[in-house]
Amino acid sequence: MSIPDFQSVMLPIMQFAKDGKEHTLREAIEFLAAKFQLSNEEKVELLPSGSQAVFDNRVSWAKAHLYKAGLLSSPRRSYFKITDRGLSVLNKKPKFINMAVLRQFDEYVEFTKSTKKKDPNSKKRKSEDLFSQNTPEEILEYSYQELRDTLAEELLGKIKSISYSAFEILVVELLVKMGYGGSIKDAGQATRKGKDEGIDGIIKEDKLGLDIIYVQAKKWEAVVGRPEIQKFVGALAGQGAKKGIFITTSHFSNDALDYIPRNETKIVLIDGKNLAQLMIDNNLGVTPSKIFEVKKIDSDYFDSQ
Repeated sequence: MSIPDFQSVMLPIMQFAKDGKEHTLREAIEFLAAKFQLSNEEKVELLPSGSQAVFDNRVSWAKAHLYKAGLLSSPRRSYFKITDRGLSVLNKKPKFINMAVLRQFDEYVEFTKSTKKKDPNSKKRKSEDLFSQNTPEEILEYSYQELRDTLAEELLGKIKSISYSAFEILVVELLVKMGYGGSIKDAGQATRKGKDEGIDGIIKEDKLGLDIIYVQAKKWEAVVGRPEIQKFVGALAGQGAKKGIFITTSHFSNDALDYIPRNETKIVLIDGKNLAQLMIDNNLGVTPSKIFEVKKIDSDYFDSQ
């Protein structure tokens, strides 16, 4: 069974709370996960940021909407319980509870007015249209992920258009930003250049240079296959090295990804898409455009008053 949208969770939460007792959100999540027969994978599926489980987020927002409508109350920190209004709604035995049902209550109407999205083209759009399936966090995170993926595609195009020597510098700068090598000056040392003018070199694993990592980077369009990875492992053995990073602007074949050296050699494969994502993560070749800060209540502050 797929993860239900947050409106589908509203009635089950009310039914869970109809005993009139105080409950925690975690109790509700576990009860509802069993009710909707979610698999372990569905229960732990995360938002794009990895900050929260999708289902947990939807249950939390369903509870918040019910609270805004006065069907649930918060008697104390981290607990909720059903209200007399909530019991009255349940006594009518509704087949479902959604945002449209909640709009019969003035408090909820005021709440939705404050969350309506202003359309620059002056088209009328209700908040239900915007949030009918996804919670605000989901909309924000999925939109962010879409923007990030688009940026990654553009960034990879830029990487492919630069010279081989510029690509060499880019790889070293990225590894330094990721914490390898200490400084640009002493980060890497090229040992030889291949016909494709990619770099084969070594970089310090840490600032003190206690260990080194062998690096190979190929500015390719063609798929990197298993033979190239085997050659790389052989080159590591020839250098007496046991750690390597293979970076390409293209992508690896399944055989290359499945290849595991028989010795103690450890290799990391970074394709073009991952290279672009790493550059975004480490602010290389990109610059912030807008920053949105999402804040929450500091409960400790109010508990100390």
